[in-house]
Amino acid sequence: MTLSTAQTAATCLPHDADRALLVGRLWMPKLGPTPVVVHAGGLHDLSALAPTASELFALDGPAAAVRAHLRSAPRIADLDAVLANGDEAARDDARPWLLAPCDLQVIKASGVTFVASLLERVIEEQARGDAAKALGIRQALSGVLGDNLAGIVPGSPQAAQVKELLIRQGAWSQYLEVGIGPDAEIFTKSPVLSAVGHGAEVGIHPASAWNNPEPEVVLAVDARGRTVGATLGNDVNLRDFEGRSALLLGKAKDNNASCAIGPFVRLFDDGFGIADVRRCELALEVQGPEGFRMEGFSSLAKISRDPLDIVAQAIGPNHAYPDGLMLFLGTMFAPTQDRHGPGQGFTHVVGDVVRISTPALGTLVNRVVTSDKARRWEFGIVALMRNLAQRGLLG
Repeated sequence: MTLSTAQTAATCLPHDADRALLVGRLWMPKLGPTPVVVHAGGLHDLSALAPTASELFALDGPAAAVRAHLRSAPRIADLDAVLANGDEAARDDARPWLLAPCDLQVIKASGVTFVASLLERVIEEQARGDAAKALGIRQALSGVLGDNLAGIVPGSPQAAQVKELLIRQGAWSQYLEVGIGPDAEIFTKSPVLSAVGHGAEVGIHPASAWNNPEPEVVLAVDARGRTVGATLGNDVNLRDFEGRSALLLGKAKDNNASCAIGPFVRLFDDGFGIADVRRCELALEVQGPEGFRMEGFSSLAKISRDPLDIVAQAIGPNHAYPDGLMLFLGTMFAPTQDRHGPGQGFTHVVGDVVRISTPALGTLVNRVVTSDKARRWEFGIVALMRNLAQRGLLG
């Protein structure tokens, strides 16, 4: 059974969509990628204001600039019609569809930012990527790590004391180092322009037998380090690859179509800001073609590092990104629900539909395939520059 990823504005947009300032990117057949803003049931062209999302977010006061430009921005698509064409498996390539709402930004991710997922990372390491060993290790470690890590502030003197205690107990791990140590784990999730958008297929490596979605809030950060908005992301993860060796992180994280972002970036304005991000409650739903169903929840209030502290570690005197960055904040959700038998835990199957949602940012929906079967990424930086030049949008 093939499950649809098609949505409507009512099911896709934030609960307060009438006052949310939502920007994204639309693929226009015979034209190319176009920055857009959601307004009155339509998508309005922002390319005269900024030809790329990167330049849009770099404007002084992007929210105010977009609102001012709305008076002259032409409506180029009906939102519900675009969302109806969002299911990649049934897409009409002659009609517009949503892309990831970022383009030239580097796609970064922070890991091990929640105690719950920290435990699962340690389990992956101890199990050496073998899902069958996870249950026993989880039971053995939860007593030791659960009590020792509750309420720990990363990098604090208390965290240093816990580190020494866990070393003496033989329970220390490289994941604990970045989980409660002073330095956050921040890595490049995916190349520039490689992220897929709402409705697209997401890829898992065909050799992976233990993998999962990672529902996360993603911050839009400009070259100056200003956080200007937020959206949703799926940091698709291969638990077996990373569990075998942390040096396989690139192969575990960066595969064709393994990064989904969308549906829109909600720009910070007087009605929505970083304080609202800190309160986000993320819901995850996985529906399988065989009738399997899994639900989970992740609360940003339980993050061990403040989102702006993570931004400060990602960009600053030592890390420059002239086109800005998109920053995944990590997840507390590491699914353990048995799918294929007792003690086997969760892993994806081809055809799963993943829904990630939070009232303030809407819903991101994608269907799982193997990365060799997903639409191959071909529209890169050179293609974008040529497209913009042909359209006269490079000033």
